[in-house]
Amino acid sequence: MKLFRTIAMPVGMLIGALLCRPIVAMDTATDGWITPMLIFVMLFITFCRIKPRRMHFSWLYAWLLTVQLAVCGVIYFALVCYSPLLAQGALICVLTPVAMASVVIGGMLGANVTLMATYSLINNFVIAFVAPAVLSWIGGEGITFWIVFARVGPMLILPFVAAQLCRWVLPRVAHWLSWHSEWSFYVWLVSLVVIIGRTTAFMIDLQGVSIWMELALAAVALVICLCQFPLGRHLGRRYDDPVAGAQLLGQKNTILAIWMSQSFLDPISSLAPTAYILWQNSVNSWQLYRSGKRKT
Repeated sequence: MKLFRTIAMPVGMLIGALLCRPIVAMDTATDGWITPMLIFVMLFITFCRIKPRRMHFSWLYAWLLTVQLAVCGVIYFALVCYSPLLAQGALICVLTPVAMASVVIGGMLGANVTLMATYSLINNFVIAFVAPAVLSWIGGEGITFWIVFARVGPMLILPFVAAQLCRWVLPRVAHWLSWHSEWSFYVWLVSLVVIIGRTTAFMIDLQGVSIWMELALAAVALVICLCQFPLGRHLGRRYDDPVAGAQLLGQKNTILAIWMSQSFLDPISSLAPTAYILWQNSVNSWQLYRSGKRKT
């Protein structure tokens, strides 16, 4: 199982790339609802294990949110004069909320799962309101706050509401899901295959974009990834949980990032979060390998 989880992410990306055309056909047949539904299910399973009375405030949350939002503004204004497309790609890699899979991976690496789940909830709620404001400001014509919020907000907020209703109405079901929260990892893996398939087909059909711009988007995603993980680890170390800090700042919900950039920004900017998938999964695969080796 440890070996499977270590190789699952790169294998999933390979399968998505090879089956890109059937995946796109299936996604088109469902009117693009596969990715949003998978994100909803993934968040719902994770939130079933969160008990509001056990949620406690930590200054680590404030630091992580402050750094995330500050870096968004700094990196966008630093790049927009050079290339608006590059600025959009960089911004979406930072603005995207923390991935729910980070709770699973963080737990496997020895982090405080309750702390991570609590911040994941807070972060998703905050970004549900911040992202529509930012995307409507830098997006194309006709992109308003309410248009973005109507599609992004429910996807991030309703899973928590549904999970708490399930805990109240169907406590046994919620309890069973909380004990099988690793299922969220497999749901995330399926969504990774789908989004990689969509993005691969998009890149194959892409015309009029220089290879240098594609490389620049991948490079800026790499720099952001290699900065966010150590910075998060540094912040987490101040609160005795460096693994949680690294995962909460570094691991992004790239599935949502690609969907948002393709829906509300220049679709080409989605190449940055697509590359971020490769970079963050490489970091996590290496961390899981080292953790498993140390335990052995």
